[in-house]
Order: sequence, then structure tokens, then C-alpha cells
Amino acid sequence: MNAKLSDEQLVAYLDDQLDTEQRQRIDAAIAEDPMLGLRLQWLNRSSLPFKAAYDEVSRQAPMDRLQGMLDALPSPARPPLSRRWFLAAAAGLVMGGVLSDRLFLGWQASQEKENWRQLVADYMVLYVPQTLDHLPGDEAAQRSQLRTIDTLLGVNLTPAQLTLPRAELRRAQILEYDGVPIAQISYLDPVHGPMALCITRSDSGTRHFAQERRRGMNIVYWADMEHAWMLIGHNSMPDLEGMAKVLRGRLNV
Repeated sequence: MNAKLSDEQLVAYLDDQLDTEQRQRIDAAIAEDPMLGLRLQWLNRSSLPFKAAYDEVSRQAPMDRLQGMLDALPSPARPPLSRRWFLAAAAGLVMGGVLSDRLFLGWQASQEKENWRQLVADYMVLYVPQTLDHLPGDEAAQRSQLRTIDTLLGVNLTPAQLTLPRAELRRAQILEYDGVPIAQISYLDPVHGPMALCITRSDSGTRHFAQERRRGMNIVYWADMEHAWMLIGHNSMPDLEGMAKVLRGRLNV
């Protein structure tokens, strides 16, 4: 079924332009195939701060020198040096590779640590209770799923360690972005809906609990010497932090 979904259909899904039957069909496909969720993620990347990046280029540009070059042109051919003109020129240079390192690489370096949490939020925002409530919840299946996470990320987890009050463990799976594995351990809270504990490798050192909101969801995140962790859901921030403390204590991270 997923192979039949075109990018145009997925964009219409993201823009809420489909009827109920079409949305239900795509919801079912997302529940069956995590890679379809990643495909939706790519199609939904328009929130990246390209405008801020171009603004930074315009602030650093040698405006006097550019104006001097334009003043030397014959009058009919000389356009006014406006912000719109410069952004268009900057865009052309970026496409040619001249400004790409300054425009994007510096921004990417500053955002790298936070980017994985945005990717998780982009994926989790697609979840509804029906995404998880039909999944098998037996311990044997959960142990098998957790072994896959251990193999790729080196975290030895058991269902008992991951038990939380009220929220039911529903699935543990591996996602991947740019070759980097991200573990997603999904819960279903009867009050607040889908919630997830997510893990990826990190060598940035230990980080105490911090909080943020992305895509309308609350996030509590922390790190040990080898991994970054986050708990994301629609639960209140104090509720999430309380659960994060329970998990961190059990996992000794």
C-alpha cells in the first residue's frame, strides 16, 4: 500500500486536504511502516529557518563593495541594491556552492545536538492513539524489539525497567536519519495519548534534565556519556519530568 502513495498525496495529508477515508488509509500505512513516517518528515521540512540563514548572510555581506560594483555599471543595467536583490543574488550563489558553507554549515553545527529531537517531534506529531492501541503488548515481543535496540545502540533494556505508571508500553523500534539510529520506545497513555522514550548515541557529555516544547508537545531530555535521551508527549511537563526521573534512576543514566 505504501508504494502507491505519491508525494503529492503525502503533501495533501500534511496540509489536511484529504477526506476522512484517504486520511485513514494513510494513518494505517504510517502505523505499519515507520519509513513512511520518515518520508513524511522530509516532505515537512519547510519549517527549517532558511530565512534566518539568508538574513545572516545579508548582515555579513560587503554591502559597500557590492554597491560600488553596481555603480560602475551603465545606468539602464544597474539595478538598485535592495535587500530583495541581495537575497536573490545570495540564493544564486548558494545554489552554485559559493556561500553554502557559511550559510548552512555554521547553522547546522549549532543545531546538530537539537536536530534529532526535532526529527522525533516531527514523527511523533503524526501519532494518534489508534496508531498504537492495536499493537501486541506481550513481553516476549517487547524483549525481542529491545534486543534490536541493544545491538545498534548498546543499551541493555528490559520491559520491567521501562514500566511507567498508567502509560502502557506498546512498541520498541529503530528509526534512522542520515545513517544515525534512533530508538523509539512508544507508550500509550489513556489520558494524554501517545508518548515515547527516544535514544540516540551522543559523545557530548552528561547533561542534566532540560525541558522544551516542539510541535505542541512537551519534551524532557538528558544525556549520559554515550547516549542522549528524551521523553516526549502531551503530558504536562511536571508529569513527564517525574517519569523521566524514574526511568533515569532505573537505567542508571
